[in-house]
Amino acid sequence: MFELYDMPLFRPPSEANSLIVQATIGCSHNKCTFCGMYKMKKFRVKPVEEVKRELEIFKKYYGDVRRLFLADGNAMCMKTEDLVEIVRYAKKLFPSLERVSTYATPMDLLEKSVDELRWLREEGLSLVYLGVESGDDEILKEIRKGVDSREMIEAGRKAIRAGMTLSITAITGLGGEERSFDHAKNTARVLNEMKPHYTAFLTLMIVENTLLYLKLRRGEFTPLNHLEILRELRWVIEDLRYRTVFRANHASNYLPIRANLPEDREEVLKLIDYAMEHPEILRPEHLRGL
Repeated sequence: MFELYDMPLFRPPSEANSLIVQATIGCSHNKCTFCGMYKMKKFRVKPVEEVKRELEIFKKYYGDVRRLFLADGNAMCMKTEDLVEIVRYAKKLFPSLERVSTYATPMDLLEKSVDELRWLREEGLSLVYLGVESGDDEILKEIRKGVDSREMIEAGRKAIRAGMTLSITAITGLGGEERSFDHAKNTARVLNEMKPHYTAFLTLMIVENTLLYLKLRRGEFTPLNHLEILRELRWVIEDLRYRTVFRANHASNYLPIRANLPEDREEVLKLIDYAMEHPEILRPEHLRGL
């Protein structure tokens, strides 16, 4: 089965039980200084017929499925009509299919019209994962995200206007020691304007095949320690003012958090305060991972 995949294969934690089909290989942007996920891959969009043949093979192995995740880094970059054809075919093959999802860059969402996104939603592509990473314009420029905070907000809001469920990720520690406070406060500001349905925070882990690793080696980036990470996350959470399912329970996080905001805000802040006073409860460094 693995010969169908161009490895390594990445997917959101919430897609652990989904059928994963690579509609694209790699990431069309692939410039983010902190990300090493697709550096080993040459980007390409698979022909629709190739994706349909792979869906047929998966059908033989797995029978019916309820969830489908279209990989790799941002299948949303495909032509809208091609995505629609793939989703329609998947629904034909898998009668019990309830949800189709994919990663999207902010540029993907900005380049499609609301009508195109609404068409995709009506056909069944209902959930989009957007990497916001930071709401701070200086950090977004430094990490080469490709958009500023205003464009990031517009990208997320466009998906929501089209009726899609929006799940975002941001990364604590991404601004380093110098911009920790600005990173926290500006990320909260952007998320308050965007109002994603799901909000997930990862903690920065610097990997070797990235430009950020080179900056670290040159002494141009000072990472946060575990207590500074918790303080930064606290700054974010105390500012969030929209209703969302909040998660910071990824393997990279020191303190696993699952909450519904705003109703669980005070409990979460108390948990963070307790963890800062009792760091022995935090996930050890050697158990963190991506």
